[in-house]
Amino acid sequence: MSQLPSALWLTVSPSLKRFDQRLLCCLSKRGAIMRWQYLQTEDEPCSLNVVMSLLYEYLQDHFMHTQKNVHLVGHGLSGIIGWLYAQRHPEHVRSLTLLSVGGNPAVNWHAHYYALRQLLPCSREIVLAQMVRMLFGLRSHDITRLLVQLLAQDLDTGLALHSLVGNQDIEAKPIKPPLLVCLGANDAVVETAERWRPWLKSGDDVWTCPQGNHFFHFDYPRQVESIILNHWQQVDQLRPISIAPALLNSSH
Repeated sequence: MSQLPSALWLTVSPSLKRFDQRLLCCLSKRGAIMRWQYLQTEDEPCSLNVVMSLLYEYLQDHFMHTQKNVHLVGHGLSGIIGWLYAQRHPEHVRSLTLLSVGGNPAVNWHAHYYALRQLLPCSREIVLAQMVRMLFGLRSHDITRLLVQLLAQDLDTGLALHSLVGNQDIEAKPIKPPLLVCLGANDAVVETAERWRPWLKSGDDVWTCPQGNHFFHFDYPRQVESIILNHWQQVDQLRPISIAPALLNSSH
């Protein structure tokens, strides 16, 4: 198989990026894939416009002088950022791959968490334990406790669209670049593939991991790798492009 053009993995939830690593390692062996990471500081407001501007600057500095566009990949909220960027700057996006992103972009695990906090007279830890079951399925007590800590870190330090005060609405729009949506069949947070139909065009695809939960790419990295590579090959029409494999990190 010919090597693929460069791809960029988006990360706006640093506390959860360990769940991306298996798939990243698989993809990095087949082509050049870099990772862009946004770090939300305590003093900064949660602004999607700031994230869009920083991503634009990064792509201009690292890609636009050597190639016209790049494959974007993102899971969850990181995928939502990719979707919004593809709406604003389609000329920069060779294709967009979304993992665990529903047809309603405002509905992510944060939205479910805050809805449960308002409905259930329970502590934060108990609600987060319920979120672990929704996102990962049944896990041992020790693993559940570790996952609760990771989810709490993401709520406290990651980019957030929602809070106890209110939810941020995001308008779903179709995009011009080719789109691949990957979902977990057992994901209790994201809607089914049917919800995506209004936003799909010719050449777009939706794939559902049969046993997958919200982080299905962690449990089934090889299967997801195969689906993504096939989509990229279709987008690039199997044109041979020689780029050395790399896995880099960048933080703002």
